[in-house]
Amino acid sequence: SHPPLCPPGIKCGGVLSAPSGNFCSPNFPGPYPYETECTWLIVVAEGSSVLLSFSHFELEYHATCAYDYLQVYNGASRDPGNLLGTFCGHSPPPTFSSAWHVMAVVFRSDRHVAKRGFTAAYRKGSGEGWRWSICPSVLPHHPHHLPNDAECRWSIGGAGSGGPITLVFADFHVEGGQGCGFDYVALFDGLTTAAPRLGRYCGSTRPPRTISTSPHLLVLFKSDFNIGGRGFKAHFYSAGECQEVFTNIKGNFSSPRYPNFYPNNLNCQWSIQLPPGYRVKVFFLDMELEGRSSLTGSCDYDHLSAFDGSTENRSLLGRWCGRENLAPVTSRSNQLLLVLHTDRNTAKRGFSISYVGVVPMNVSCTRTDFHIQIPVRSLARLERNRVYLGTPSCVAQVVGGNFKIHTRFDTCGTESQKRNNTSVLISTLYIDFSVGDQEDIHQYEVQCEPKRKEASVTLIVGPDPSRLSQAENLVDAEQQERGATDAHEIKSQDTSDIIFISICILAGLLMVIAVVGLVLL
Repeated sequence: SHPPLCPPGIKCGGVLSAPSGNFCSPNFPGPYPYETECTWLIVVAEGSSVLLSFSHFELEYHATCAYDYLQVYNGASRDPGNLLGTFCGHSPPPTFSSAWHVMAVVFRSDRHVAKRGFTAAYRKGSGEGWRWSICPSVLPHHPHHLPNDAECRWSIGGAGSGGPITLVFADFHVEGGQGCGFDYVALFDGLTTAAPRLGRYCGSTRPPRTISTSPHLLVLFKSDFNIGGRGFKAHFYSAGECQEVFTNIKGNFSSPRYPNFYPNNLNCQWSIQLPPGYRVKVFFLDMELEGRSSLTGSCDYDHLSAFDGSTENRSLLGRWCGRENLAPVTSRSNQLLLVLHTDRNTAKRGFSISYVGVVPMNVSCTRTDFHIQIPVRSLARLERNRVYLGTPSCVAQVVGGNFKIHTRFDTCGTESQKRNNTSVLISTLYIDFSVGDQEDIHQYEVQCEPKRKEASVTLIVGPDPSRLSQAENLVDAEQQERGATDAHEIKSQDTSDIIFISICILAGLLMVIAVVGLVLL
């Protein structure tokens, strides 16, 4: 049979404001053009809904519809949170009814392979909200009706997640009734209804956040012959995606579903807890969240916060949103908490973060020596031969609860370099955390400017170097204060330098006097 023809003068997109009508892809029933994007905005009377159906559908197929595709949005905004579905191939989309009086349809083609396209018809509905003609194959991410006299099941987890599942209802309106005997949503802690029941809900109150004890969670929706309410919207994530504690010296993590859009209504926490003495340095490799409020200029919507400790009542190190290139953030203690909050609207790509535990150390120098001191408690699991300067022969000594390295510039691989037209002496401090076959050696560049007797230390190998582009300068006011405890050791060396210089000056003066005396004679 021949597909129905569209009206003459087919347009690529536009506003459709009649109570009913139809539209189709450009050139239909011929192949649609390459590299085309069309957006139709369907607007009917306020208080009504848009009923949308497809009578012919033939687009280039791809497993994720990455080439040619058609998208349907619940409303005018192309916000991912309003996306009802993305479709391609030969299977037509289901029949939709919008939750508002506006619906958007987007068609896009790439530069390869053109098919015949689609035809669609719309009309004004009663405004009861949108529905699918069958149970969706995945848990609904938008509030919607489900069919009358139906039983729908969604099994969550099991695809390598391994941990408990957290389920969050962003919207909920299911026909009530005493004991939820008509329509209801039930949750089970496992794969089947034989598993322990976690809850049974109906009415208009959102169910509480639910966390399974197993890596599986079953969502069951049951309706009677006379369904009421607009349905529900929910999302889920595994514990490892959204609630995690890190104790390794270095690591990385990202927002749920990164680099895809994160879910709405999240409150995720990542706690980094390192041995005493360490500080936590966080590097923001990528970040894109919902932007600042146009009214307040603040991060009032989706935002990422860092706290100097293990709870949200500790000092706030920063709060960010939008798309920014952020400088690294360093804690003042051995713990740091990151919290991601998202609201019910607008999702973005999220973030990717790397962190490293900064070994607390004091580095100083004279005109002839390096002095390095690291608290043993910070490296409690390491033997002293795992801490060395330049070469393994220049190992640390354990003195009074500290690893100490005191070495002259002419040893331990120290070399002279010119930096910013200044002569400096450079060596490398190695701290070997390797276990078995897993090599893990942190390297710090130790630098001294002898004339000014100023030292600095920079982390050059810690997190994966390919992902970390910013060097780590560890000398700050806090370390300098900590270094005051060793001032008497450095002072004795400085005193010897002063005496040596004084003797040289006196000898020079005596030589000048002697020469002058000989000339006069």
